[in-house]
Amino acid sequence: MVDLLGRLAVAESVTLCHRVVDGLCGREPPHREDYSTVWSLEEWVELLHSLTAIFRLAALNNSSDEEVLAELSGLGSSHTENVLKVLRAREEEIRRALLDITNFISSAMLQDFDWQLKLALSSDKISSLHIPLLSLSLDLREDGALRSVAMEMNRDELNALISSLEAANKVVLQLK
Repeated sequence: MVDLLGRLAVAESVTLCHRVVDGLCGREPPHREDYSTVWSLEEWVELLHSLTAIFRLAALNNSSDEEVLAELSGLGSSHTENVLKVLRAREEEIRRALLDITNFISSAMLQDFDWQLKLALSSDKISSLHIPLLSLSLDLREDGALRSVAMEMNRDELNALISSLEAANKVVLQLK
């Protein structure tokens, strides 16, 4: 699904790739509203998922340029080069962010969790969109003390969390 990136101008695709890496590293990710005229919601989610997976796996596996280029086959050469440039420029930052997640997970033992699915109804406009939200409560044991963490996230944020947890699990398995 990375071929969807070809719909953007080359300069805009670089900006989007940097924003995807920002989101992967715990900063503000790209917003769909900025690209709603380019991609449908389904295409947007697929593109974000694909780019995040490429950046995450390439950084964790220390993939060669050829391996990354093989993942980006079907994308124009200018876009491919720019994705690769963003990856190489921020590879260490991505790796550190993913290792920080791994360290957090290994230092905090999950004791219990609870989840609920809600529908956002805070305004007329939002209620008409029918945006599902996940409310996740985690009980973590850190240094013998029990601490509760509550999160509310939309589908994109949930997908990002799942991707991060999968990447962290992969790193933990590689460290064993």
